Amino acid sequence: MNDKLFTSLQYLVPQHALSRLAGRLASCHNKTIKNTFIQWFIKRYNVDMSQALNEDPASYACFNDFFTRALKADARPIDTADNSVVCPADGSISQLGNIEDGRIFQAKGQLYSACELLGGDEALASEFAGGSFATVYLSPKDYHRVHMPLTGRLRQMIVIPGDLFSVNSATAREVPRLFARNERAVCIFDTDAGPMAVVLVGAMIVAGIETVWAGEVAPFKRRVATTHYNVNSSNPITLLKGAEMGRFKLGSTAIVLFGKGHVEWSDNFSAETMTRMGEAMGKTITRKN
Repeated sequence: MNDKLFTSLQYLVPQHALSRLAGRLASCHNKTIKNTFIQWFIKRYNVDMSQALNEDPASYACFNDFFTRALKADARPIDTADNSVVCPADGSISQLGNIEDGRIFQAKGQLYSACELLGGDEALASEFAGGSFATVYLSPKDYHRVHMPLTGRLRQMIVIPGDLFSVNSATAREVPRLFARNERAVCIFDTDAGPMAVVLVGAMIVAGIETVWAGEVAPFKRRVATTHYNVNSSNPITLLKGAEMGRFKLGSTAIVLFGKGHVEWSDNFSAETMTRMGEAMGKTITRKN
Protein backbone atom coordinates (compact mmCIF):
# COMPACT_ATOMS: atom_id res chain seq x y z
CA MET A 1 0.00 0.00 0.00
CA ASN A 2 1.50 3.37 -0.98
CA ASP A 3 1.79 6.27 1.46
CA LYS A 4 -0.99 8.39 -0.04
CA LEU A 5 -3.50 5.55 -0.03
CA PHE A 6 -2.57 4.58 3.54
CA THR A 7 -3.05 8.17 4.67
CA SER A 8 -6.32 8.63 2.76
CA LEU A 9 -7.80 5.57 4.45
CA GLN A 10 -7.01 7.10 7.84
CA TYR A 11 -9.26 10.06 7.04
CA LEU A 12 -12.11 7.65 6.32
CA VAL A 13 -11.97 5.18 9.21
CA PRO A 14 -13.60 6.01 12.57
CA GLN A 15 -10.30 6.73 14.34
CA HIS A 16 -11.57 7.08 17.88
CA ALA A 17 -14.02 4.17 17.75
CA LEU A 18 -11.33 1.91 16.31
CA SER A 19 -8.83 3.00 18.96
CA ARG A 20 -11.27 2.52 21.83
CA LEU A 21 -12.16 -0.95 20.53
CA ALA A 22 -8.45 -1.79 20.46
CA GLY A 23 -8.24 -0.48 24.02
CA ARG A 24 -10.95 -2.84 25.23
CA LEU A 25 -9.25 -5.77 23.52
CA ALA A 26 -5.87 -4.80 25.00
CA SER A 27 -7.33 -4.68 28.52
CA CYS A 28 -9.16 -8.03 28.21
CA HIS A 29 -8.20 -10.53 30.93
CA ASN A 30 -9.53 -13.61 29.13
CA LYS A 31 -6.54 -15.96 29.05
CA THR A 32 -7.18 -17.34 25.57
CA ILE A 33 -7.63 -13.90 24.02
CA LYS A 34 -4.78 -12.11 25.78
CA ASN A 35 -2.27 -14.99 25.44
CA THR A 36 -3.04 -15.42 21.73
CA PHE A 37 -2.68 -11.68 21.16
CA ILE A 38 0.58 -11.46 23.13
CA GLN A 39 2.19 -14.47 21.43
CA TRP A 40 1.21 -13.17 18.00
CA PHE A 41 2.66 -9.75 18.83
CA ILE A 42 5.97 -11.16 20.10
CA LYS A 43 6.40 -13.21 16.93
CA ARG A 44 5.22 -10.47 14.57
CA TYR A 45 7.52 -7.77 16.00
CA ASN A 46 10.37 -9.97 17.25
CA VAL A 47 10.06 -8.72 20.83
CA ASP A 48 13.06 -9.57 23.04
CA MET A 49 11.52 -10.79 26.30
CA SER A 50 14.94 -11.48 27.85
CA GLN A 51 15.15 -7.76 28.71
CA ALA A 52 11.78 -7.73 30.49
CA LEU A 53 11.65 -7.77 34.27
CA ASN A 54 9.01 -10.47 33.87
CA GLU A 55 10.03 -12.73 30.98
CA ASP A 56 6.93 -14.95 31.01
CA PRO A 57 4.39 -13.66 28.43
CA ALA A 58 1.56 -15.79 29.81
CA SER A 59 1.86 -14.29 33.29
CA TYR A 60 0.72 -10.81 32.24
CA ALA A 61 -2.88 -10.10 33.23
CA CYS A 62 -3.70 -8.47 29.89
CA PHE A 63 -2.04 -7.24 26.72
CA ASN A 64 -1.67 -3.71 28.10
CA ASP A 65 0.36 -5.03 31.04
CA PHE A 66 2.62 -6.89 28.61
CA PHE A 67 2.94 -3.92 26.28
CA THR A 68 3.92 -1.49 29.04
CA ARG A 69 6.18 -4.06 30.72
CA ALA A 70 9.05 -2.94 32.93
CA LEU A 71 12.60 -3.79 31.93
CA LYS A 72 15.36 -5.23 34.09
CA ALA A 73 17.25 -2.66 36.13
CA ASP A 74 20.39 -2.86 34.01
CA ALA A 75 18.65 -3.00 30.61
CA ARG A 76 18.72 0.78 30.05
CA PRO A 77 21.55 2.49 31.92
CA ILE A 78 21.06 6.24 32.35
CA ASP A 79 23.93 8.49 31.25
CA THR A 80 25.36 10.06 34.40
CA ALA A 81 27.20 13.11 33.00
CA ASP A 82 25.98 16.24 34.80
CA ASN A 83 25.25 18.10 31.56
CA SER A 84 23.79 15.24 29.51
CA VAL A 85 20.26 15.26 28.12
CA VAL A 86 19.10 11.67 27.80
CA CYS A 87 16.78 10.10 25.26
CA PRO A 88 13.25 9.77 26.73
CA ALA A 89 12.33 6.53 24.95
CA ASP A 90 13.35 3.60 22.82
CA GLY A 91 12.54 4.12 19.16
CA SER A 92 13.97 6.28 16.42
CA ILE A 93 14.45 9.97 15.79
CA SER A 94 11.68 11.29 13.56
CA GLN A 95 13.25 14.75 13.42
CA LEU A 96 15.30 17.04 15.66
CA GLY A 97 16.68 20.54 15.36
CA ASN A 98 15.73 24.12 16.12
CA ILE A 99 12.34 25.77 16.51
CA GLU A 100 12.45 28.45 13.81
CA ASP A 101 9.91 31.29 13.60
CA GLY A 102 7.75 29.38 16.05
CA ARG A 103 7.54 26.33 13.82
CA ILE A 104 8.77 22.74 14.16
CA PHE A 105 9.93 20.57 11.27
CA GLN A 106 7.74 17.47 10.87
CA ALA A 107 8.90 15.99 7.54
CA LYS A 108 9.86 17.19 4.09
CA GLY A 109 7.34 19.87 3.15
CA GLN A 110 5.59 19.71 6.53
CA LEU A 111 5.90 22.11 9.47
CA TYR A 112 3.65 22.80 12.45
CA SER A 113 3.29 25.50 15.05
CA ALA A 114 4.87 25.07 18.48
CA CYS A 115 2.03 27.17 19.88
CA GLU A 116 -0.58 24.82 18.42
CA LEU A 117 1.34 21.78 19.70
CA LEU A 118 1.24 23.26 23.22
CA GLY A 119 -2.51 23.85 23.13
CA GLY A 120 -2.63 27.36 21.70
CA ASP A 121 -0.98 29.05 24.69
CA GLU A 122 1.11 31.82 23.15
CA ALA A 123 2.82 32.78 26.42
CA LEU A 124 3.89 29.18 26.98
CA ALA A 125 5.06 28.80 23.38
CA SER A 126 7.19 31.95 23.74
CA GLU A 127 9.30 30.15 26.35
CA PHE A 128 10.47 27.80 23.59
CA ALA A 129 10.88 30.38 20.79
CA GLY A 130 14.12 29.75 18.94
CA GLY A 131 14.73 26.67 21.07
CA SER A 132 15.38 23.02 20.34
CA PHE A 133 13.12 20.05 19.65
CA ALA A 134 13.51 16.30 19.29
CA THR A 135 10.77 13.96 18.08
CA VAL A 136 11.11 10.27 19.02
CA TYR A 137 8.89 7.69 17.32
CA LEU A 138 8.11 4.53 19.32
CA SER A 139 7.33 1.60 17.05
CA PRO A 140 5.20 -1.34 18.24
CA LYS A 141 8.25 -3.46 19.14
CA ASP A 142 9.80 -0.80 21.39
CA TYR A 143 9.81 -0.34 25.17
CA HIS A 144 6.83 1.94 25.78
CA ARG A 145 7.62 3.84 28.93
CA VAL A 146 8.76 7.45 28.55
CA HIS A 147 11.45 8.81 30.88
CA MET A 148 12.79 12.21 31.89
CA PRO A 149 15.48 13.76 29.65
CA LEU A 150 16.53 15.96 32.60
CA THR A 151 15.59 16.30 36.24
CA GLY A 152 12.59 18.61 36.46
CA ARG A 153 9.77 19.95 38.60
CA LEU A 154 6.32 19.56 37.07
CA ARG A 155 4.71 22.94 36.47
CA GLN A 156 1.77 22.23 34.18
CA MET A 157 -0.04 19.50 32.26
CA ILE A 158 -2.34 20.20 29.33
CA VAL A 159 -4.44 17.38 27.87
CA ILE A 160 -5.65 18.17 24.37
CA PRO A 161 -8.28 16.24 22.38
CA GLY A 162 -7.74 15.70 18.69
CA ASP A 163 -7.38 13.24 15.85
CA LEU A 164 -5.75 9.82 16.01
CA PHE A 165 -3.74 9.49 12.83
CA SER A 166 -0.86 7.04 12.72
CA VAL A 167 2.43 8.75 13.61
CA ASN A 168 4.77 6.68 11.45
CA SER A 169 7.05 8.32 8.88
CA ALA A 170 4.67 7.72 5.98
CA THR A 171 1.84 9.58 7.69
CA ALA A 172 4.17 12.34 8.91
CA ARG A 173 5.06 13.06 5.29
CA GLU A 174 1.44 13.22 4.17
CA VAL A 175 -0.68 14.70 7.00
CA PRO A 176 -0.24 18.44 7.61
CA ARG A 177 0.39 19.45 11.27
CA LEU A 178 0.17 15.80 12.33
CA PHE A 179 1.59 16.13 15.85
CA ALA A 180 -0.35 19.33 16.55
CA ARG A 181 -3.68 17.78 15.55
CA ASN A 182 -3.51 14.35 17.26
CA GLU A 183 -4.66 14.08 20.87
CA ARG A 184 -1.78 14.61 23.28
CA ALA A 185 -0.60 15.32 26.81
CA VAL A 186 1.72 18.32 27.17
CA CYS A 187 3.87 18.14 30.31
CA ILE A 188 5.85 21.26 31.28
CA PHE A 189 8.80 20.99 33.66
CA ASP A 190 11.19 23.54 35.14
CA THR A 191 14.78 22.31 34.95
CA ASP A 192 18.29 23.64 35.54
CA ALA A 193 18.35 24.22 31.77
CA GLY A 194 15.17 26.27 31.74
CA PRO A 195 11.69 25.10 30.69
CA MET A 196 11.29 21.63 29.20
CA ALA A 197 8.20 20.25 27.51
CA VAL A 198 7.62 16.52 27.08
CA VAL A 199 4.65 15.97 24.77
CA LEU A 200 3.08 12.51 24.62
CA VAL A 201 1.24 12.22 21.30
CA GLY A 202 -1.56 9.70 20.84
CA ALA A 203 -2.06 7.78 17.60
CA MET A 204 -4.24 5.30 15.75
CA ILE A 205 -5.24 2.36 18.01
CA VAL A 206 -3.29 3.79 20.96
CA ALA A 207 -5.46 2.62 23.81
CA GLY A 208 -4.30 5.21 26.32
CA ILE A 209 -1.64 7.55 27.67
CA GLU A 210 -0.63 7.55 31.34
CA THR A 211 1.56 9.75 33.53
CA VAL A 212 3.09 8.67 36.82
CA TRP A 213 1.44 11.54 38.73
CA ALA A 214 -2.08 11.48 37.24
CA GLY A 215 -2.61 7.94 35.97
CA GLU A 216 -4.50 7.59 32.69
CA VAL A 217 -5.02 10.93 30.95
CA ALA A 218 -6.19 9.62 27.56
CA PRO A 219 -8.67 8.82 26.05
CA PHE A 220 -9.47 12.52 26.42
CA LYS A 221 -12.64 14.50 26.86
CA ARG A 222 -13.81 16.92 24.15
CA ARG A 223 -12.16 19.98 25.70
CA VAL A 224 -8.65 21.07 26.58
CA ALA A 225 -7.95 20.54 30.29
CA THR A 226 -5.06 22.30 32.04
CA THR A 227 -3.72 21.42 35.48
CA HIS A 228 -1.20 23.68 37.24
CA TYR A 229 1.23 22.38 39.86
CA ASN A 230 2.98 24.44 42.53
CA VAL A 231 6.71 24.14 41.87
CA ASN A 232 7.41 26.26 44.97
CA SER A 233 5.51 24.04 47.39
CA SER A 234 7.31 22.13 50.13
CA ASN A 235 6.77 18.93 48.16
CA PRO A 236 6.70 19.65 44.38
CA ILE A 237 6.39 16.82 41.87
CA THR A 238 10.06 16.34 41.02
CA LEU A 239 11.30 13.61 38.69
CA LEU A 240 14.97 12.77 38.28
CA LYS A 241 16.76 12.40 34.96
CA GLY A 242 15.96 8.93 33.65
CA ALA A 243 12.91 8.44 35.89
CA GLU A 244 9.71 7.18 34.28
CA MET A 245 7.20 9.97 33.61
CA GLY A 246 4.59 8.28 31.42
CA ARG A 247 3.74 5.40 29.13
CA PHE A 248 1.82 4.55 25.96
CA LYS A 249 -0.62 1.69 25.56
CA LEU A 250 0.47 0.89 21.98
CA GLY A 251 3.03 2.83 19.93
CA SER A 252 3.25 6.57 19.50
CA THR A 253 5.56 9.59 19.70
CA ALA A 254 7.25 11.72 22.35
CA ILE A 255 8.37 15.27 21.55
CA VAL A 256 10.85 17.15 23.75
CA LEU A 257 11.22 20.95 23.64
CA PHE A 258 13.79 23.24 25.27
CA GLY A 259 14.17 27.01 25.28
CA LYS A 260 16.62 28.97 23.17
CA GLY A 261 20.31 28.43 23.89
CA HIS A 262 19.84 25.79 26.57
CA VAL A 263 20.50 22.49 24.77
CA GLU A 264 22.74 21.25 22.00
CA TRP A 265 21.92 17.95 20.29
CA SER A 266 24.66 15.42 19.63
CA ASP A 267 25.95 15.11 16.07
CA ASN A 268 25.32 11.36 16.40
CA PHE A 269 21.56 11.94 16.19
CA SER A 270 19.58 12.82 13.08
CA ALA A 271 16.39 11.69 11.34
CA GLU A 272 15.96 7.88 11.53
CA THR A 273 18.72 7.37 14.12
CA MET A 274 17.73 4.50 16.41
CA THR A 275 17.42 5.47 20.08
CA ARG A 276 17.57 3.73 23.44
CA MET A 277 16.12 5.28 26.53
CA GLY A 278 18.79 6.70 28.83
CA GLU A 279 21.57 7.30 26.30
CA ALA A 280 22.92 10.84 25.98
CA MET A 281 21.35 12.58 22.99
CA GLY A 282 22.61 16.06 23.79
CA LYS A 283 23.97 18.35 26.46
CA THR A 284 22.91 21.43 28.35
CA ILE A 285 24.88 24.54 27.46
CA THR A 286 23.51 27.06 29.96
CA ARG A 287 22.31 26.90 33.54
CA LYS A 288 19.90 28.95 35.59
CA ASN A 289 21.51 30.99 38.36
